[in-house]
Amino acid sequence: MRSIKQPGAPVAERIQWVEARGRAFSFTLQAGLPLLEAARRGFAAEGFAGGVLCFGRGALRPFGYVMPALSKTSENAAFYSDTFRPSGVTRTRLGSMTLGMRDGAPFFHCHGLWTEADGRASGGHMLPDETDVAEPFEVEAFGIDGAMFSAELDPETNFKLFGPVAAARTGARTTSRAFALRLRPNQDFAGCLEDFCRAQGIARGKIHGGVGSTIGARFTHGGVTEPFATELAVTAGTIAAGPSGALEAALDVALIDYTGGMAEGRLIRGDNPVLMTMELVLEVLG
Repeated sequence: MRSIKQPGAPVAERIQWVEARGRAFSFTLQAGLPLLEAARRGFAAEGFAGGVLCFGRGALRPFGYVMPALSKTSENAAFYSDTFRPSGVTRTRLGSMTLGMRDGAPFFHCHGLWTEADGRASGGHMLPDETDVAEPFEVEAFGIDGAMFSAELDPETNFKLFGPVAAARTGARTTSRAFALRLRPNQDFAGCLEDFCRAQGIARGKIHGGVGSTIGARFTHGGVTEPFATELAVTAGTIAAGPSGALEAALDVALIDYTGGMAEGRLIRGDNPVLMTMELVLEVLG
């Protein structure tokens, strides 16, 4: 399987996880607010301090983002581009967000694809402090209680990354058992989730959110993304018994690579290793 050498030594625990309770809900992001504050308010209204969300068509202005890029030093295996700030209203096509805490304040990690006002199609990593909601739009969220994503320096990748930590219960209404997860580099995305579910006795699960990167990508429709550095959003995901009875993860994603190439589709199981990180919430259905 493809692998990329990271600047730091791999830690023994390859999946960070915290068990929690959660609930799916939808809400509308308010226009005129920073995207971060609009998202925070939507979760807070349901009693949650954080969680994950996905969205389709939305409108952002002002908007700041970066794309994946090659690293100019040996301090990171890959890095970010300079900041892009397109003028006018940017229209999102899809995106996925993790809402958590960084340096004691709310923060998000959000990847998506969009079309800028001049018609340019692009994608990447949205910047919380440079992005506002231009028009109201609806999102599908999953709040978690008893866990939170917290940004901490990760010695392996030398980035400050979201990982799940235990958190005090807020008393929010929840409907299901859930796990907040972070997958570490150089392990297959699908296989990692399948192994985790087997270890936890989970027969059926649904993925909510899903923000991270893979080392290129190989799709079931035959498409291949060769450039190794990507920004990826999960658009749908399930883990359930396949035809053989063994657990199989079905992972639909959208991504942009460091050359600007975009791709969407279902990942081939066993051939899509994580590059830097993969954050998501796994809802237990059975």
